[in-house]
Amino acid sequence: MESGAAAAGPVPGRFPFPYTPYRIQEQFMEALYGALEAGRVGIFESPTGTGKSLSLICGALSWLRDWEEKRRQEEERLLALGAGGQDALSPQQARPGSADTAGQPDWVTAFVQRKEERDMVDRLKEEQIRRKKREDRLEKIRQNVQLKYAAKRKRCEEDEAKRLLQLSKEALSQGAGEDALDQLDHNEEELILAEYESDDEKKVESGLEEDDDDDLEEEHVTKIYYCSRTHSQLSQFVREVQKSPFGKDTRLVSLGSRQNLCVNEEVRCLGTLQLINDRCMEMQKNKHEKKSNEENEGKKRRVSRAVCPFYSFEQMQFLRDEVLVEVKDIEQLVSLGRETKACPYYGSRFAIPAAQLVVLPYQMLLHEPTRNAAGIKLKDQVVIIDEAHNLIDTITCIHSAEVSGSQLCCAHSQLSQYMERYRKRLKAKNLMYIKQILYLLEKFVAMLGGNVNQNPGCQAVSQTGTVLKSINEFLFQSQIDNINLFKVQRYCEKSLISRKLFGFVERYGGPASAVKTNKENQKLAGLQDFLLTLQQGSDKEGTSQSPPMEAEHDQLRTASPLMQIEGFLSALTNANQDGRVILNRQGTVGQSSLKFLLLNPAVHFAKVVEECRAVVIAGGTMQPVADFREQLLCCAGVDPARIVEFSCGHVIPPENILPIILCSGPSNQQLEFTYQTRDLPQMMDETGRILCNLCNVIPGGVVCFFPSYEYEKQVYGHWEKTGLLSRLAARKKIFQEPKKANQVEQVLVEYAKCIKRCSQTGGQMTGALLLSVVGGKMSEGINFSDDLGRCVIMVGMPYPNIKSPELQEKMTWLDKTMPRAGGQAPSRVLIENLCMKAVNQSIGRAIRHQKDFASILLLDHRYARPAIFNKLPQWIRERTQVKPAFGLAFAELRKFHRGKLDAL
Repeated sequence: MESGAAAAGPVPGRFPFPYTPYRIQEQFMEALYGALEAGRVGIFESPTGTGKSLSLICGALSWLRDWEEKRRQEEERLLALGAGGQDALSPQQARPGSADTAGQPDWVTAFVQRKEERDMVDRLKEEQIRRKKREDRLEKIRQNVQLKYAAKRKRCEEDEAKRLLQLSKEALSQGAGEDALDQLDHNEEELILAEYESDDEKKVESGLEEDDDDDLEEEHVTKIYYCSRTHSQLSQFVREVQKSPFGKDTRLVSLGSRQNLCVNEEVRCLGTLQLINDRCMEMQKNKHEKKSNEENEGKKRRVSRAVCPFYSFEQMQFLRDEVLVEVKDIEQLVSLGRETKACPYYGSRFAIPAAQLVVLPYQMLLHEPTRNAAGIKLKDQVVIIDEAHNLIDTITCIHSAEVSGSQLCCAHSQLSQYMERYRKRLKAKNLMYIKQILYLLEKFVAMLGGNVNQNPGCQAVSQTGTVLKSINEFLFQSQIDNINLFKVQRYCEKSLISRKLFGFVERYGGPASAVKTNKENQKLAGLQDFLLTLQQGSDKEGTSQSPPMEAEHDQLRTASPLMQIEGFLSALTNANQDGRVILNRQGTVGQSSLKFLLLNPAVHFAKVVEECRAVVIAGGTMQPVADFREQLLCCAGVDPARIVEFSCGHVIPPENILPIILCSGPSNQQLEFTYQTRDLPQMMDETGRILCNLCNVIPGGVVCFFPSYEYEKQVYGHWEKTGLLSRLAARKKIFQEPKKANQVEQVLVEYAKCIKRCSQTGGQMTGALLLSVVGGKMSEGINFSDDLGRCVIMVGMPYPNIKSPELQEKMTWLDKTMPRAGGQAPSRVLIENLCMKAVNQSIGRAIRHQKDFASILLLDHRYARPAIFNKLPQWIRERTQVKPAFGLAFAELRKFHRGKLDAL
């Protein structure tokens, strides 16, 4: 059902679609078109299986097509008026920012207006010429395939010439002794920090070769930025675009991290995202410095530094055009880069201005420094954020950071040794900033109750516990309020000091210097590690209830913990009211940590909604939407009148889903899984009896979600002792969700094989039972369609841990800053919304397409309370039955599943 504000009137033209759309898809596209046309901020919900991606593609690109046509017609009209010498442009058609002529004589006003009109006509002519030039170039590439091979052959010839030239240079330099004043070898030369100039001191510098940058730059056309969570989801979206009616005519660019797009094996082999980023940036910097080094031939000879062979003007030009001429996903882009010896990471970014649709991970768009580095300009553009159910948590996670005491001490030790070794080679400004960083590290460790000059693992902390401080309190108490953190953070970013320090430790530190952390204590900090989680093959992001990201064995973290600390320094530059610093003091300084917690994600989302023409937040399960409206949009300064909401039903017929709220079990035990009652033996026994009865009548796969890993383990152990587990295993083979991410695929494969085998052979065993965890690896992004999920069971209500200091601080902040809604405290609403978002994601695993069917069982009488019940998705809520007794629910379930089996 769509809200009144979201309803759209008749839309000009029809929506091209690869097949006859469902009615709800037509409604979705009409509402989307209306929101984009009116410049709104929309919250759009379309359940999984209803063709949401295709509706987004066809609705948004239909609007863009019509918008470009209207722009073209308006340009032609204005150019015709300009050519005719008519002074017919109205003030509204003049360029924005026209001079204020109030109080001026008429002749001055007329002169200013005519000048603005001439300037506008000239600008339109330039845009028209540039657009025609681009279209002719791309059409030429489409029609003449030989151009590709000619360019490729030319590049091969140039590569061979460069190789021969390098060999000759090496031959000439053989036998030449090293400069006696330069006691560093060739590899060590790269560890020295270059002379640093702050932004306000720098003179104008070019990016690529000076004359080449202009040829790569184009005016940004009106475009749509489509964002989703993972690279696999983005690739799937691009494939949908390729199959759509817009697949051949749309200029699409796929963006990703260097870890996904780099084709230089020397850089890719570094493994971690931060090291790849730093190495790539250093190679580009070396390239730009090459000319100035060559001009100083008469001075002391400098050792040549490595530059990337995949980065040059001609290669970027060629790859840019190849990207624009045909829709390609990231995998196809990487293949093209390898084939043409061009860098897909930079080539795709050079194509952004001319693109109509830019596809990127939404972490890249939500982090302003990353957005700026990628060349993304949001002014008057359209942003669509898909899979946005965890958008608030994502923004919070990106802009939060945590560092341990062992990392702080290790970084101080490494940086001190680096400074001592190269003190005579470092410029004064580098030394100044290094000393400031060392001072910061010293004070951070002191706040944890330790000393940087002692082993953090041996320093006991006298006062353990968790303390929360405002940013200003932390800065004053740690005595670092006199240091400009903005300049220090900028220095770290520009000087690549963490990369230099890593190289230094890698060279001189030996194996012992690698910081080895136990995976149970491994914490992810800021953007770099948040992006890193997207590369692990898991199709979901971690939550507070899931364990930290694991690997098959303990991973060697970067040898320079300064990389993690930079994220914490950046976080401290937030406004005082928007975050808190958490001092977590444990047994030793090494086990203790400092964490920055972002309280107000809206502050980082505000610029997106301010600059964009329209923003659409979409997902399969967006309920409850109050969080998005109140915490994100209204706090970001969005006028409530600009916000529209749209939610559509499902495509499945009503008789294909049976949601039931069960209030009591077979022995009339009331189902209320609170922290006080859920551990009772009778409650765990009742849960087991419910599952035993259901497994007797439900075919195929049953997925049962528990509130946490700990509770699932506790119940499983209790069932083993009482014999309930063996009774369950007689009807369904039991699988448990693994804690290790790399074991998820194996469990799912075995689970599916078991169900298929049971359906083919018959017998007493009818399928499989999968014990999963809300917020775990099976609750998002996993497809339990058809026999894989004939029933989804939710055990209790997965309320978050209210004793968590982070959650308590968030609740306090909400109660202070947000108005009460319907008489309820904002903190209470937050707790309920967090719970129901997790529930809605989990129960949405079952129905995945139009002909699918499944039952949903919510085990807790509290689901029937109006405040909770109304937070269920509408398509589930309108079909839900509340059953006070188990017998009534069991009869309905048996009737439902027998009827579906007979129909099959």
